[in-house]
Parts: sequence; structure tokens; C-alpha cells
Amino acid sequence: MEKMNQALEKVKILVGMEVDEEEVAQTNSSLLDDFNRECTLSTKQRLYGFVTCLVAGIVCTFLSMLVFFNPVKFGITFTFGNLLSLGSTAFLIGPKRQVTMMLDPVRIYATAIYLASIIVALFCALYVRNKFLTLLAIILEFGGLVWYSLSYIPFARSMVSKVMMACFDTEF
Repeated sequence: MEKMNQALEKVKILVGMEVDEEEVAQTNSSLLDDFNRECTLSTKQRLYGFVTCLVAGIVCTFLSMLVFFNPVKFGITFTFGNLLSLGSTAFLIGPKRQVTMMLDPVRIYATAIYLASIIVALFCALYVRNKFLTLLAIILEFGGLVWYSLSYIPFARSMVSKVMMACFDTEF
């Protein structure tokens, strides 16, 4: 019964409902639990935050195309736009649930590929400063983002894999 009450309190915290502070103090709380408890937003505020971050991310991503020939500006702007777009969903479901979903065994590899591709793109843009390598890293980052996004749609990755295998099958 105690575990059920703790789970109910955590759900209330994630949704943004008010909880009894004495009951919450009895449970083990982490930094993200404290953050979720202090940042209770209304549904309207969550939607505004989501739309604002998503639009800013898309604008940054498209503006990066204007500075394509400068690999440093391009890599930073494109990556920042992707991170804003990715972070926009934290407004809808909360940062703790976002991280938990990203580390879910179903999509841990997609998350790792996406985050590694971000690091590679920034490394190529900031340290290597090679336009061709930066372009390849950005293509890798975009592919990682698509694969990560497909992990949220049931059976989407397996369907895309089968379609790609059918398209590139060399047997006649």
C-alpha cells in the first residue's frame, strides 16, 4: 500500500497537482522530483512553452542553412535548433519523464546515437573546421534525430528498416 501511495504522489508531482508536503518529505526525492515539484505549470503554459521551443528550434535549424559555408556557425546553430526542438517535449511531459523515456531500453541506442552525433557535429564544426566533415556530421545528426524520433512511433523503425532493405536490395 505504501508503494502505491508513493507512486500516486509521484504522478501528482509529474502532472503538477498540489501534494501534501509532509507525505512527500517521507519519500526519497531526487533533484528532478524537486524540480518538477517547484515548476508546476498549467496546461496552457505547457503548451505555450512547447510551441515556443519547437518554433525557436525549427527557426534555428532553418537559419543555420544561411550560414552553411561557415562550419562553426552552421554546426552550432543547427545543433542548438535540434536541442531546442528536442527539449520542447519536456514542457509537455516534464523533464524527468523525458529523460526516463530517453533512457528506456527500447530507445537507449537511438538516444545514444543521436547524442553522439551531436557531439561529433560540434567537434567537427568547432575543432576540425572542415566543411565536408561538418556536413557529413550534420547528416549523421539528422539521421540520428530521425531514428530517435521514429523510436516513439510503434513499429516505425522496423517498417523503415524493411523499406530501406527493399530499396537497396541488390538481388534481382
